Amino acid sequence: VLNGNILGKPVDDADAANMLNQLSGTSHQVHTAVALAYQGALEVVLSSTMVEMMPLSDAQIKAYIALGEHRDKAGSYGIQGTAAMWIKRIDGSYTGVMGLPVFETAQLLRKTGILNL
Repeated sequence: VLNGNILGKPVDDADAANMLNQLSGTSHQVHTAVALAYQGALEVVLSSTMVEMMPLSDAQIKAYIALGEHRDKAGSYGIQGTAAMWIKRIDGSYTGVMGLPVFETAQLLRKTGILNL
């Protein structure tokens, strides 16, 4: 989410470049929800992380698009790949930005007794 706008997965390379231009030099939020249905109960947790991205040049964005890493990624980047070089800082869950917030998921599993670690 950037300035109240949800940045989903890009529809094409031009859309991805546009998203990355918007994210360049800004902070945005990444929200990932996890739900667990177990023995008739439903538990839900939301992981929210603030991500600060460095300013990007047109050349950097073009080179990243050429790699293809932006495909199928909300916001047109994957923090676990090449784009990690652009992330100045995060405040929250790294795994939540990647896709599955492991800590929050484990909390749900512990709460139901499925996980005892």
